[in-house]
Amino acid sequence: MKGKSSKMDKGITLVAANTEIAGDVHFQDQLYINGHVKGNIFADADGGATVVVSEEGTVSGEIRVPNVIINGKVEGNIYAIVHMKLAPKAKVKGNVYYKLIEMQLGAMVDGQLVHDEKLGTHSKNVHSLRTEGIDPEVSKPVSNSNNPG
Repeated sequence: MKGKSSKMDKGITLVAANTEIAGDVHFQDQLYINGHVKGNIFADADGGATVVVSEEGTVSGEIRVPNVIINGKVEGNIYAIVHMKLAPKAKVKGNVYYKLIEMQLGAMVDGQLVHDEKLGTHSKNVHSLRTEGIDPEVSKPVSNSNNPG
């Protein structure tokens, strides 16, 4: 029965086209956004969670989820801990941090694409840093092999 109840706990959450959510969203499993989210979207780094922003969907905030599929608009940084897919109608205004990325013809990113193999290891602590008012992007060391000093 234990295995059966864990399957029942898994689910799909839909933000419908006529819906707007204002505030942070923390979820497990799958989140489909056809409406609007004004806030940050989080899922546990060690889970297999997936967020899908459809062609009609918009997000104004940070996304920090293992698997991210974008075909709509996102204004904010995206941290794809495992896999990132930018579909043809994706429009991202912000930096994209990823381990593995798939970008289709027509997708647009107004920001930096940053490959980060260690993304999943430090992502668990970043949420707590943000709630304490510390910006982890400012506090983490940046290495640049082209910089002599």
